[in-house]
Amino acid sequence: MITHKNISLFFIFLLLLLVLLNFYTAISLWYFFAVILIWLGINAVFSARITSNYHVKAFCSNPSEKEKKIAITFDDGPSKYTLEVLDLLRKYNVKAAFFCIGKNAEAYPEIVKQIIDEGHLVGNHSYNHSPFFDLYNAKNIAKEIQKTDELFVKLISKKLNFFRPPYGVTTPSIRRALKITGHKVIGWNIRSLDGGTKDQNLIFNRIIKRISPGGIVLLHDTAPHSVLVLEQFLQFLQQNKYEVISIEKLLNLKAYEN
Repeated sequence: MITHKNISLFFIFLLLLLVLLNFYTAISLWYFFAVILIWLGINAVFSARITSNYHVKAFCSNPSEKEKKIAITFDDGPSKYTLEVLDLLRKYNVKAAFFCIGKNAEAYPEIVKQIIDEGHLVGNHSYNHSPFFDLYNAKNIAKEIQKTDELFVKLISKKLNFFRPPYGVTTPSIRRALKITGHKVIGWNIRSLDGGTKDQNLIFNRIIKRISPGGIVLLHDTAPHSVLVLEQFLQFLQQNKYEVISIEKLLNLKAYEN
């Protein structure tokens, strides 16, 4: 398995080998630079892919699921558009998981309670969702996660077990922080890209081309185009006999501490 530890050991070995060879014959510095650049490149690529399990174990799908069952998740809310999402989920009798940003949950506590009251799950998506989150040290990452947890205990009297890192990026610091907080990382294997484009046809087609049993779909509950795509997608699932089940059921994991 390709992991941060294995890759680091391999490249450290390469660098030591180059140093050793340099005692016997002059080695160009470009070889050292090339090894380091390749090492950094591999780290960047795999850190940005939550499905890689490069730094942490992330639950991104259930490959053993053979029936037409999937889970739907939403990131970055709650927002005013979450209410429209909830209306659609109620209309199609679908339960989903909402990975909430702490400061947004603090701004819309009544929506958080409605999410729970209507039978959906909530997870931790950090407190601020800073673009620099993956550059934080383990202590500050743990503080962000714990601050959001404490907020949800006050709002819904539940301790969250699920965490989804902002942007799906993982790092050694996030790995160390999770050892402190004890959260399970929930990823996805079907990314809609609705956070980066408003093209509804592109988003919809991207999802349905990737849909398969055991999949976890990532959408956002923060924009009107996402709401429109969601209705198209729910209609598609209904027409194609797909069943939407909870993350808990799909992954056989508990969303909250007992």
